[in-house]
Amino acid sequence: MDTATRFETDAGGGGARLDRFLAERMEGVSRAAVQRLIADRRVLVNGKAVKAHQRLRPGDRVEVCVPPPRPTGIQAEPVPLSVLYEDDDLLVVDKPAGMIVHPAGRIVSGTLVNALLARCPDLSGIGGALKPGIVHRLDKGTSGCIVVAKGDEAHRLIAAQFARREVYKEYLAVVRGAPPAKRGIVEGLIARHPVERKRMAVRKDRGRLSVTRYEVRERFDGFSLVSLLPGTGRTHQIRVHMAHLGCPLLGDTLYGGRGAKRREGPEAERPMLHARRLGFRHPRTGAEVRVEAPVPEDLLRVLAALRAKTESTTRE
Repeated sequence: MDTATRFETDAGGGGARLDRFLAERMEGVSRAAVQRLIADRRVLVNGKAVKAHQRLRPGDRVEVCVPPPRPTGIQAEPVPLSVLYEDDDLLVVDKPAGMIVHPAGRIVSGTLVNALLARCPDLSGIGGALKPGIVHRLDKGTSGCIVVAKGDEAHRLIAAQFARREVYKEYLAVVRGAPPAKRGIVEGLIARHPVERKRMAVRKDRGRLSVTRYEVRERFDGFSLVSLLPGTGRTHQIRVHMAHLGCPLLGDTLYGGRGAKRREGPEAERPMLHARRLGFRHPRTGAEVRVEAPVPEDLLRVLAALRAKTESTTRE
């Protein structure tokens, strides 16, 4: 059964292309997916099907009919999940490091989506057939809180909070060295690295605005424990920002420079980054939902090793 999502343009939306307007408001839905919906006549402006390049006017009523996801062959897999919060509309999962969020390319098994489908077969289809229920994502190597929408309306309303930067996100990270101040803000444009296409970088000439607040929570011998509050959600944002400050994440071979694994320090098999806390308004009730994921064992081991080394150095 199709799910209808409705928008009304205000003065700020006037003049925008229809496909851009929807892509900016439907978090988790790519512009290409929006264009397919428009081409399939599933998007109406004031009750009429139009083209993707249609310019909107203030007061226009836009209706999007999202079809249920088509079968993709993705198998439900009964993988145990650490569920931090769940009700009829959503759930928040403590994603373990090493787990990919959704199938992509040749990876069709062992993802968070495979595990979710075993628990909730009818997840929201707004994100596309390969991303049922997925409102936002975490990198494979990042552990911690990730919210999943069970229905399309919950998906739309939670995604809108992410788009408006109303979601509270707090991360913990272990970095090499230390930021230049105990507290600070990293702000700049993030875009694809001009040479190394797997990496993102802070650029002066192009990119999307990115903002991260940080606070040093604990200093060790050559390392620091940092609390981070990203105000935006760009690809690899925290990893890029910390590397930009000259203190890349421990275990981050992509942004830590050559020989990152061989440098002195405790062994880390992944970037030491944990999505510790998540806060948002419930899509149905409007009540504040606050969730915390416990610090994982590998990060606790790293912290214990750093504290022990720092104490030993201090005594010498």
